[in-house]
Formats: sequence, C-alpha cells, structure tokens
Amino acid sequence: MTGFVIAVTYVRPNRSLDEVEVSSVVKKMKDKGFARQVPRDQLEKGAVELGVPFDEHVMNVVEGLKTIRGELGL
Repeated sequence: MTGFVIAVTYVRPNRSLDEVEVSSVVKKMKDKGFARQVPRDQLEKGAVELGVPFDEHVMNVVEGLKTIRGELGL
C-alpha cells in the first residue's frame, strides 16, 4: 500500500502527500492502467487482515507516510 500511495503522490501536481486524499487513491485503484503491476486484491486484503475499512487503511498509510515525508522527499 505504501508504494501505491507514493505512486499516487508522484502524479499529483506538486508531488506532495498533502494533496493525496483517500478518494484519489481509491480512484487510482480503479484505473487498471495506473501502476498496473500492483495487485489490487492484495491492497484490499491488507485492510481486511487489519480489520479496518479500506478507506481508513488508506488514510492511516497516508498519515504514516507524512511522518517520514522528508526522508521520502515528498
């Protein structure tokens, strides 16, 4: 999931995690041409295994990545 969220960040106009919203990630998940090698079912399975709704999982990942944005260059 982190790699997918970072990929979504790279296609944002300012390449900033602050611009990434849950809806942006969900929209890109539906776009099979975007990051085509990423198995969407595995991303969804991660949320199921954690016992949280998918949107909440995405939000947690985005917020977690923000804590290390400097190291990521985002």
